[in-house]
Amino acid sequence: MNLVMIAGGLMLLYFGAEWLVSGASRLALSLRISQLTVGLTVVAYGTSAPEVVVGIASARSGHGDVALGNVIGSNIANLGLILALVVLVRPARVAKALSAREVPVLAATTIALPLMLVDGRLGARECAALLCVALGYTVWMVRAARSSETAVAEARSELAREAELASEAGAPTGVTRSRLAAIALVGLGVLLLGGQLFVTGAVALARSIGMSEKLVGLTIVAIGTSLPELATGLLAARKGHSDIAVGNVIGSNIFNVLLCLPAAGLAGPLRSPAGVITPDMAALVVMSALGVIVLRKERTIERREGAALLACYVAFMVFTIVKA
Repeated sequence: MNLVMIAGGLMLLYFGAEWLVSGASRLALSLRISQLTVGLTVVAYGTSAPEVVVGIASARSGHGDVALGNVIGSNIANLGLILALVVLVRPARVAKALSAREVPVLAATTIALPLMLVDGRLGARECAALLCVALGYTVWMVRAARSSETAVAEARSELAREAELASEAGAPTGVTRSRLAAIALVGLGVLLLGGQLFVTGAVALARSIGMSEKLVGLTIVAIGTSLPELATGLLAARKGHSDIAVGNVIGSNIFNVLLCLPAAGLAGPLRSPAGVITPDMAALVVMSALGVIVLRKERTIERREGAALLACYVAFMVFTIVKA
C-alpha cells in the first residue's frame, strides 16, 4: 500500500505540475506579460513546485528531515543524474551568460546552505532572508536577460517545450482567461494532493523497513520531485536544446535553496546535526563543485564528463544506502 501511495503521489505531482505551469504560463501571456518574463519566472518556479509542495507537506506534518533531505538530494540528483543524462543524450553547450550569471549564484547558494545550518536549525529569519534573495534574484535575472536575444529565444523554446509536456500530461486547452485560471487551479489542487499522498507513503515506507526519514528524503523523495526537471531536460536534449536543459538544472538548484527550503522552513522546523558536515551535505558541496568546474566557461560539455557525473551520483547513492 505504501508503494501504491508513493506511485500515485508521483503521478499526481507530475500531472499537477504540468497543468499548473500550462495554465499559469498561458494566463500570464494572455495578460500581455512578455515570453521572457514568463519563461524565467512562471515556468522556472512551476517546475520547482513539486519540491515546494513536498517540502511544506513534510515540514507541516513534523517530518523536517524529509524536507531537508529532499532539497539536498534533489540538488545532487539534478547535477549527478539529470545533467549527466542530458549530456549523455547530446553534448550540451554552456552559454556565456549562464557561466557568468547563474553559476556564481549556484556556488554561493551551495556554500550558504551548510553555513545556515551550522547551529543545527533553519530559523524563520533565515527563511525570510532566503525568500527576499529569491525575489531579488528573479528581478535581477529578468532585467539582465531583457537585452539578450538568446535569452528571449530560450524563453520561447521553454514555453513551447512546456506546452508539449502539458499536452502529453493531458492538460486541456483553453482560450479564455477564466478557463486558463481554472486549469492552473486544478493543477495546483492535484499537486497538493499528490504531495501529501507522496509524503505519507514515503514516511510510512521508511518506518516499515527501518530507513531514516532523511534517507528517504535523499533518495525516493529527491528523485521523485525531480521528475519534472528530468522530463523537460530529456525532451530538450532529444530536440537538440541541451543547452536550455543545462540552464534548467542550474536554475532548479538555485530555486531549491532560495525558495523550496525556506518555504518548508516556515511551515515547520528543519534541523540538522549542529556543527557537523554530514556526508550528504559534503556530497552536495562536492557535486556542486564538479558542476561549477564543468560549467565554468562557455564550452561544450562532453559525454565523458556526463558519464563521470553519473558515476559520482551512483557512488553517492550506493554509499548512502549502505551507510544506512
